[in-house]
Amino acid sequence: MKLIALAFAVVVLVLGFSKISIDSAAQADTAGARVPLENYIQGHVTGNGDFMRKAFHTDAKIMAFRDGKLTNLTSEEFASRFNGKPAADEAQRKRRIESVEITGNAGVGKIVLEYPTVTFTDYMSLLKIGDEWKIVNKVFYAEPKPKS
Repeated sequence: MKLIALAFAVVVLVLGFSKISIDSAAQADTAGARVPLENYIQGHVTGNGDFMRKAFHTDAKIMAFRDGKLTNLTSEEFASRFNGKPAADEAQRKRRIESVEITGNAGVGKIVLEYPTVTFTDYMSLLKIGDEWKIVNKVFYAEPKPKS
């Protein structure tokens, strides 16, 4: 009976430690996946396209509908739109990472950008390439705010 109880205790401990190491790895991956999302936000805050270049994989695409037409930019075309200066209304802008979900080496991030006249909702496809997470695709929706 003591042997069965001891065996049970060992199994519980092993499973418990396995779960802790799996949870720690998942937390580390989630933290790593947030890095390109944070770089993306910093690019918007500062107007510095180099933050976008850090955030996006060189082969990434940015796609959305604008004025009823599908737009498609490369990551470099997108980064080059930033002039190195914050927006004139920067103090009125708010940005946040709404969520990050990771499975293995793939994930998705949702970012909300609240500007005085529009709210952008960005969905980022993420991949862990080597030891580094990158945004590989971005799609977004722009919802104009009602004029007051």
